[in-house]
Amino acid sequence: MNFSFKSISCLTTLILMLAVLLPLPQAQAAVELDRIVAVVNDDVVMSSELSERVRTVKAQLEEQGSPLPPVTVLEKQVLDRLILQKLQIQTALNTGIRVDDETLNRTISNIAAENQLTLAQFREVLEQDKYSYNKFREDMRNEILMSRLQQRQVDNRVTVSEREIENFLANQEHMGESDLEYHLGHILIAIPDGADEEQLAEIRKKASQALEELKAGKDLAAIAATYSDGDQAKTGGDLGWRKASQIPSLFTEFVADMEKGDVSDLINSPSGYHIIKLMDVRATEKYIVTQTHSRHILLKTDELISDDDAVMRLQQLKLRIEGGDDFGEVAKGNSLDMSAADGGDMGWTNPGELVPEYEEVMNTLQADEISVPFKTQYGWHIVQVLDRREHDSSDDIRRARARDEIRKRKLAEARDSWLRQMREDAYVEYRIDF
Repeated sequence: MNFSFKSISCLTTLILMLAVLLPLPQAQAAVELDRIVAVVNDDVVMSSELSERVRTVKAQLEEQGSPLPPVTVLEKQVLDRLILQKLQIQTALNTGIRVDDETLNRTISNIAAENQLTLAQFREVLEQDKYSYNKFREDMRNEILMSRLQQRQVDNRVTVSEREIENFLANQEHMGESDLEYHLGHILIAIPDGADEEQLAEIRKKASQALEELKAGKDLAAIAATYSDGDQAKTGGDLGWRKASQIPSLFTEFVADMEKGDVSDLINSPSGYHIIKLMDVRATEKYIVTQTHSRHILLKTDELISDDDAVMRLQQLKLRIEGGDDFGEVAKGNSLDMSAADGGDMGWTNPGELVPEYEEVMNTLQADEISVPFKTQYGWHIVQVLDRREHDSSDDIRRARARDEIRKRKLAEARDSWLRQMREDAYVEYRIDF
């Protein structure tokens, strides 16, 4: 889990995101009795807990300038997320996952340090936001618990095959220019577990109404705030800019046939009805890198060969090569690197593939020039640059990124399925009407 925050504003956002339950003022507590709004297995969600989380989400939306959905819609969305959070924490604890104080302290110290704060200053910032330090610790512990649970039960089981990469790249070609990015809007009208025919009809009617309003030109953010149950509802349904690889597989065939400004028809899935809008399209840049073809000779020091001995020996070998001996043959007879069998040839390399000391020296050389002896973690070297070329590494980088993006997409889908199954297997009783 990433706990990196680069500014106080990011820290404030963290505080808002983690805030769940703050003590009610005594005067208010005297007139408002807390009550259970949901039963979650052996745990409960209290009215005060729901109210405080709703207040937090409202504060986030106001800070972002996003439109507020109707209160009942927001309360239902927030309660469902609280239920999922409690289920994950229960599962983590039941499967033996724990977060010790040392790990928790280190995490909090890192957050403070990355914001250039001492721990004492960090606590002051929390108090200024009316967020108790103990409550912050509790929320952070729960966040780490849920992250570890997801890592164990979902993330570690997700793999990406070469066939998936090939299929993914082929799908990119089907979508046109594979270096395009798509700016998408998304609305989800969720279907609750166990919905009967009457509920399904009502949900379809709601989805059709949202689609009609969106196609009529109504603002996406307003429609998302009113209708959407998706994770992006609070940010106006905006999925942001995404490469084809980052678009959920459910949507890819629809996006392939859409023009800028188009709105899809209703897309049905187990989670509900989806609507996507293609807000914009743009091209990305190609990845041109300077590749270098080099070869080298490596000598290592030991109890019999000192640094001075290695440097002197390499200087002698360099003089031999400059006097007419073949670099490759000298490398075969003297180098202790695995490349010696190939005459010290390192092949064509991209920036960042070799150790920094080697690259730093190599980058100063002209073609056919031989360096003076220099040291790396492996020993002492001399290196010769054979040639340089500008190379389009787009395909290599595209494959590497495809693997990453496929994994991210599969993780998101696996986590969604995992959470739905967890929800279906749990005993949940609502004690509030929406």
